[in-house]
Amino acid sequence: MPQTQYNLHLKGFVGGADFDRNYVDYILAKNAGKEVNVLIDSLGGSLATALSIAAACKNHGKVSIHFVGMNASAATIASLGAAHISIDKNAMYLVHKCSTAFFEWGSLNADQFRTLIADCEKAAADLDKLDVNIASMYAGKCKKKTQCLLDLMKVGGWLSAKDALDWGFVDEITDLDDEPAPVLTDAVASELAAAGIPLPNLPVEEKENPILSFFEKMAAIFQSKSKPQLTMNKNYKSICALLSIESIALTDGKASLTDEQLTALDKALEMKLQVITDLEAQIAALKAAPAATSTAVVDDTPQGYKPSEEKSDYELFCDTVNAANKLYNEV
Repeated sequence: MPQTQYNLHLKGFVGGADFDRNYVDYILAKNAGKEVNVLIDSLGGSLATALSIAAACKNHGKVSIHFVGMNASAATIASLGAAHISIDKNAMYLVHKCSTAFFEWGSLNADQFRTLIADCEKAAADLDKLDVNIASMYAGKCKKKTQCLLDLMKVGGWLSAKDALDWGFVDEITDLDDEPAPVLTDAVASELAAAGIPLPNLPVEEKENPILSFFEKMAAIFQSKSKPQLTMNKNYKSICALLSIESIALTDGKASLTDEQLTALDKALEMKLQVITDLEAQIAALKAAPAATSTAVVDDTPQGYKPSEEKSDYELFCDTVNAANKLYNEV
């Protein structure tokens, strides 16, 4: 049966700070001979931790576990030592085949590939043994054949609370109003993807856009029927210069100009447009006119520049000999 008070709250990663086997041992030892109520809400984690917690619960003998939220993998294994297991009607339950981390990066020759293949085959054989062991534990709880559980683990799909009860993983479904239905958040989806666990068919968390929310709240304030008019002065430099005023008054973001001011703006714009039209005509005339004839000869040679006269082979030889003699005399 679900409790309003729990001796243990096991959440997050199995093997992490909030799902630690040493702390479970501590609480069970502290409550030796007493009923211990445990709440589990976890997507799984370390198989070693889960097996240790399951054994500790079984040895204690008086442990009741209640599932809420989304529970998968090692989190379900940890519950198998409990005397009674319940699940909230909105909770989810998943079992799947065991897995281990694998990463290989680099360039391998034929011998190294054969070694890698042998290592992978050994790892696969070890995982098969783990699968059979876990399936037998599930089978003991569900009162079904081990192969039946192996087949379910291979499929690895999410089970509803009713599915979990029908299979025999839990003993009871509860309906508590204060336990909300789980939703699929970005964080949960990332954890499931990293663990290779399929995404459940759950409502996706609706995230509030903080920017839109801010503007919506501001709009609600200014759209209130009892709101006062917001007046401010703003200096539009060009317009104010044309109108010979310092600033323009805005009421709720709108400006009011007199007929005299609008007439002045219209005349100023008309004059600017005429200037632009005249300039465009002058540019067109210049492009159409022929280019002027140039009579001046431009000499780009720098002042004082004298082109060197090319020396003959004999003169170059003499220069080389003289330079060698000079160097010899200096030494």
